[in-house]
Amino acid sequence: MTVSIIKEQTSNPAPVTTTDTLLLKDILRILPREVFIKNRRKAWTLLLVNVLLVSLGYLGLAIAPWFCLPPLWIFTGTALTGFFVLGHDCGHRSFANRRWVNDLVGHLMFLPLIYPFHGWRILHNYHHTHTNKLAVDNAWQPFTAEFYTNQTRWLQWLYQGIRGRFWWVGSIAHWAVLHFNWTKFEGKQRSQVKFSALVVLGFAAIFFPLLIATTGFWGLIKFWFMPWMVYHFWMSTFTIVHHTAPDIPFTPANQWNAAEAQLFGSVHCDYPRWVEFLCHDINVHIPHHVSTAIPSYNLRLAHRALKENWGDNLRECRFSWSLMKQITDQCHLYNSEACYQSFKDYQARI
Repeated sequence: MTVSIIKEQTSNPAPVTTTDTLLLKDILRILPREVFIKNRRKAWTLLLVNVLLVSLGYLGLAIAPWFCLPPLWIFTGTALTGFFVLGHDCGHRSFANRRWVNDLVGHLMFLPLIYPFHGWRILHNYHHTHTNKLAVDNAWQPFTAEFYTNQTRWLQWLYQGIRGRFWWVGSIAHWAVLHFNWTKFEGKQRSQVKFSALVVLGFAAIFFPLLIATTGFWGLIKFWFMPWMVYHFWMSTFTIVHHTAPDIPFTPANQWNAAEAQLFGSVHCDYPRWVEFLCHDINVHIPHHVSTAIPSYNLRLAHRALKENWGDNLRECRFSWSLMKQITDQCHLYNSEACYQSFKDYQARI
C-alpha cells in the first residue's frame, strides 16, 4: 500500500464550523489519514471482479432466451458503469501510483463505452475545480432565463427534455459534444485528447463492423446498444443527482466558496445495494468532492468522518422515482433567489 496525501492528518482534530470562511484544508484536516491510502489489492480485485461480472452479463446475453434480455441488459449496463467508475478513479490518479498505469487502465475501461479517456478526464477535473460555479461548471449547469430565451426553439426543446423526463439521455449529449473535439484544447492537453479520441474511434471502426458481421444488426442492439443505454441511464442519473436539488445553488464566481460548494453542494444518495456494489460506491459523493485523491473503496469511511463533524448539514437522499420527479419538475432554470425556477413558473412570468 502507498500513501497519496498532501498533508499529515491530526489525530484528534477539532470540529470545524461551517462559515463563509470555511476552506477545503479545514475539511481535509478532519479526515482519517487512511482514507487517502491506495490499496493495490483492493483496486485490482475490484477491477478483476468487475471484468468477471461484465463477462457473466455478456455470457447471459449470448445464451439466454429473449424474455431474459431486459434484466440482463440492466445487469450488464450497470456492471459497465462500474468500468466507468474504475476509469474515473484512474482519471483522478487514485487507482494507482504510476501515471501510465492510470492512463492504460482508464483507456481500457472506457473502450467498451466508446469514451475518450483524456477528453473526459480533463473536463471532469475542471468540474471538480469549479463545482456549482455559475457559467463555469460543465456538469448539469442550469441555463439562465435570459440565455434560454435567446436560444433557438430546437435547443430550448432539447434543454426542456434533458432537464425533464428525458434526463436519462443527458450524458449522451455531454459525451458526444464535449469529449471528441480536441481542437477546443491547447498544448499538451490537445495531443492527449486527440490520442484518446483516435484510440476510441479506431476501436469502434474495428469493433462495430466485426460485431455486425458476426451477430447481425440485432447483435449490435443486443450486445452493445442496450447495455450502453443502461450505462447512460445511470451516468445521467448519478451526475444530475450529485449536484441538483431545489435548494442547491449554482453560485456566481464572485460569491463562490470552494469548500462550501464541495461539502454542501454535493449530494450523498443511497441506491439499491446491488447498484452501489456494481458501481463501486460512486454515489458516496461528498467526500469525493472534498478530495479526488480518495479511492472509491475508501469513500464510505471518509463519509462517516464528515458526518461526525457536519451531521445533518450534509445533503443525503435515497434514490426513487419521486426524487427524480422532484428534480425534473422543479430544477430547470437558474434563479438567483430560489436557486431554480421551473419551466412552468418561467412561462407564467413572460
